[in-house]
Amino acid sequence: MKLSQLTPGQSGTIVEFTDLEMSVKLIEMGCLPGEVVEVERLAPLGDPIAIRVAGYQLCLRKTEASVIIIE
Repeated sequence: MKLSQLTPGQSGTIVEFTDLEMSVKLIEMGCLPGEVVEVERLAPLGDPIAIRVAGYQLCLRKTEASVIIIE
């Protein structure tokens, strides 16, 4: 399942990334495989997504969140 498919309140563990270039950026922001992520909020039109990862809140575009595979 992709992170972009979760609704507010749902969480999952990062397993892998589908885009190598984007994965470097996400890893630098603390989205490491094995980290638990929780969707906190969605913007009114669904983009961006506010998530909690590694103890802080991070906002991602839906295209960025769709690169993160969770379980």
